[in-house]
Amino acid sequence: MLALWARGLLRSGVRGARIGPARRLMGTHGRNEPREALNSPKRAKEFIYRLHPGERRCLLEQLHNFESMAAAQETLEPTAPSAAQIRYVLFHNALPFVGFGFLDNAIMIAAGTQIELSIGITLGISTMAAAALGNLVSDLAGLGLAGYVEALASKLGMAVPDLSPKQADMWQTKFTCHLGKAIGVTVGCILGMFPLLFLSDEDDKDAAPRNDDSSQSQQ
Repeated sequence: MLALWARGLLRSGVRGARIGPARRLMGTHGRNEPREALNSPKRAKEFIYRLHPGERRCLLEQLHNFESMAAAQETLEPTAPSAAQIRYVLFHNALPFVGFGFLDNAIMIAAGTQIELSIGITLGISTMAAAALGNLVSDLAGLGLAGYVEALASKLGMAVPDLSPKQADMWQTKFTCHLGKAIGVTVGCILGMFPLLFLSDEDDKDAAPRNDDSSQSQQ
């Protein structure tokens, strides 16, 4: 499920995050947004139809504000984002993905292990099949938890980066957005491996009787 929450419209960059109050359901990091860029009437229509009336009004208002700001700054010389702005964009995009990666790996490992020890033994399915079913559980959990992760991240005080429209469109900003998400998912997935600390002892206990049985059979 690492393909999981790392599938997002928020992958389109900071502009997606500038939408404002509707950001959570429009999803800079959401799971229900179209996987392709909103650069065609069909994709844009599909995205708009997913929104509630209040979200559509908020989106329209923020788009007007963004375009008005862009028009007002059209004649100004573009300046690259400062180092402080780049760092803020990095942390702003990384933080929610730490939560996504953590939940993804933690749920997948816990669910996959329980499936292997219960259904797996009964039906005789392989370890990889149990892992695949654990990934299914993790994906389903992600559908309901993604919004809560984003809401929690927003409560930590990470406001939308203060960038001009031209700065939001610059390659430095877009690259930093993707880099922040990649770092966040990596850190989150590593932290989400903590259930393995508790499973190793159980595996050793399960393996011991099997070794005893095999040695007795050889005798």
